[in-house]
Amino acid sequence: MTVREIDGTKLAEMVLQGAQHLKANSQMIDALNVFPVPDGDTGTNMNLSMTSGAEEVRKISENHAGAVGQALAKGLLMGARGNSGVILSQLFRGFSKACEQKEALTTKDLAEAFQGGVKTAYKAVMKPVEGTILTVAREAAEAAEKLAAEEEDLVFFMEGVTKAAQDSLKRTPELLPVLKEVGVVDSGGQGLLTIYEGFLANLKGEEMPETGSASVSMDEMVNAEHHKSAQDFMNTEDIEYGYCTEFMVKFEQDKLNENPYDEEQFREELSQHGDSLLVVSDEELIKVHIHAEYPGETMTLGQRYGSLINMKIENMREQHTSIVGDQKSSEPQELAEYGIVTVAVGEGITKLFESLGAHVVIQGGQTMNPSTQDISDAIKRVHAKHVLILPNNKNITMAAEQAAELAEVDVKVVASKTIPQGMSALLGFNPEVDLQTNQEEMTRLMKEVKSGQVTYAVRDTQIEGLTIEKGHFMGILEGDIKSTQKGQFETAKQLLREMIEEDEDEIVTIISGEEVSNEELDKLETFIEEEYEDMEVEIHHGGQPIYSYIFAVE
Repeated sequence: MTVREIDGTKLAEMVLQGAQHLKANSQMIDALNVFPVPDGDTGTNMNLSMTSGAEEVRKISENHAGAVGQALAKGLLMGARGNSGVILSQLFRGFSKACEQKEALTTKDLAEAFQGGVKTAYKAVMKPVEGTILTVAREAAEAAEKLAAEEEDLVFFMEGVTKAAQDSLKRTPELLPVLKEVGVVDSGGQGLLTIYEGFLANLKGEEMPETGSASVSMDEMVNAEHHKSAQDFMNTEDIEYGYCTEFMVKFEQDKLNENPYDEEQFREELSQHGDSLLVVSDEELIKVHIHAEYPGETMTLGQRYGSLINMKIENMREQHTSIVGDQKSSEPQELAEYGIVTVAVGEGITKLFESLGAHVVIQGGQTMNPSTQDISDAIKRVHAKHVLILPNNKNITMAAEQAAELAEVDVKVVASKTIPQGMSALLGFNPEVDLQTNQEEMTRLMKEVKSGQVTYAVRDTQIEGLTIEKGHFMGILEGDIKSTQKGQFETAKQLLREMIEEDEDEIVTIISGEEVSNEELDKLETFIEEEYEDMEVEIHHGGQPIYSYIFAVE
């Protein structure tokens, strides 16, 4: 049977099936790391972003393709997490713009929409890199344009678009050397292809595999927990634990060998960090729901048993104010002159940023990228006329810039890529000068600090001439791997030797992670004092996951 038009109802079905297929494959997409640092969160970010878009589509009752496209774009925009999520949101933002006036879509309309998405996404990325999701989207859109000129059957058309995306994805290692070196295709491109596969399957009337049933029962339990809560009978300021936090942990055997999992014990530990707690686990996964004040701390506990997936954090104070119409909150209040929002994970780093002047610290970072909505909520919370955002991670910058564009107040992003850069930038804040001047001066200062991290590899690989074994530690300087050793302490020493220039540098700041013992920290301080006699050493207990050490040298 030939399909010549897609109405709003059918487009909504395609979107939902695309989102479902992405969700089912998000862990596979996460695994396509081009970098041995455990930052494989592309699938998670794209899944959370697309899920947000799908939720908006479910709310549409009218049978109008343009309305469905607008709902998808709106949901994606606010749910966008990480670079991959932001780019995905821009692809469908341009897609929706191209078809917003259309009740139904033909092959030519879809081709125009795919092209519109590509143009919008390329504009959103300051330095587009080929061999990524952008390439896959562009080459698929080019194929769509050629197909639409000759083909009216949407099934045949979408088969061609999907095949073009698949072929483009296979070519990504030829365009991006690091992909070829590690032996993978681009993870963002794989995510986009997965969505297109869902679209095609729906057009053909084919079912696709569902995700496991454990999450369904958990969702039902969460809904019940929220239903019986006392939200309607309390004031916003009475909410003790402000963030509704959900995440899953995929068990990893090497971590379980060191930290055997006991559900009751884990539940007891989590209960010290919040309320409305639910923990469900099977042989492969743990799913957690908790109302916590510091979501990152609960996730850190989970990381002892495996890798984090499917994370969601919602600000319940903002939700409560919106739901019950808190009169006190709705009264006009005078805005502060300045507000500063930054991103970090770990109780120690959070307190450090607060001591440096940050008004709101969003819990997030590597593997836990906050969404555009999370950052928008934080901008509102500082309640200021002028707001500065420090993302402290290059994968959060685009979401921060997107939130800045959506804000109703004056917002600038200081594009810090690391925790040390964020700290250095904050020291340059001057409340007596304007926002633009602050942004420029803070950006200048952040470039004067050298940033290093020590972390571990999640698999064997070869990159940048180094052979890295799974479980070994790596010393990373400004994003480049400089050393790899079996031991954490030896890696830290080797990295510091790469970072410190004795004639030029004066201060070394050490931020220790959750896995670092006081004994090892003392040894590292002694090493610096003996090797670099005139170097001043500052030590902070950050408590961060993933990175054993974060170093700042200036």
